[in-house]
Amino acid sequence: MPEQESTLSAATPLIIEIGRERLFALVARQLGNLFEYEAATDEAALHRALDEALERSRFCFARNLNKYFRRDGQVHFSPFHSGQYCIFLYYLGHSLARQGASSLADRVYYLNRGLNGVDLFHQVALPEVFCVEHPLGAVIGRAQIGNYFFFAQGVTVGGNKGAYPVLGSRVTMLSNSKVVGKSVIGDNVILAANSYVKDAIIPANSIVFGQDRSLVIKENKGGLTAELFDSTAA
Repeated sequence: MPEQESTLSAATPLIIEIGRERLFALVARQLGNLFEYEAATDEAALHRALDEALERSRFCFARNLNKYFRRDGQVHFSPFHSGQYCIFLYYLGHSLARQGASSLADRVYYLNRGLNGVDLFHQVALPEVFCVEHPLGAVIGRAQIGNYFFFAQGVTVGGNKGAYPVLGSRVTMLSNSKVVGKSVIGDNVILAANSYVKDAIIPANSIVFGQDRSLVIKENKGGLTAELFDSTAA
């Protein structure tokens, strides 16, 4: 969880713990060991998508107040931090899909699923800034999700009878919470651990407890949602 205020600016670079070339080699080796990777057909697309994913990660990480996302006043990225690598691999797969490299995007998606236990398909449109802590068992489906989204282990965002949720900005989903179907979640909402929202409208600035038709909704006066991200970083 966040433990310090941001001092980052637009000029703050992304410091990759193992460097860009070793990171590229790591991803290529993991793809080759678990699935397949052919340098002759995959290398150029992976290089292009890697640079885009790193810039998207820098933008995202600079707004995250978790102490592990910064070091010595700079944005820090370690591929051996599961939450960071999970976010990076989502951006990498999504960037590959946008470039039309669908087969390689599929493999990166499965790599993320295999290594981090999270289901973040590259066709799911996650926002510019989001964060995950302990991603194991989380499934994020084809919802409309606002910026500054946070989720933890066991979270589900999914469909019901062909309808998918709409989540506002600064929505926080704590462990094993679920939102499915034709639900609309307002801005600055916290879904408490084990809560379950189905086909419901949740007003902005709320904390949600309980299950489906027995929901308890209380006022969110700031708290966790406001502490997770820094919206002033450039």
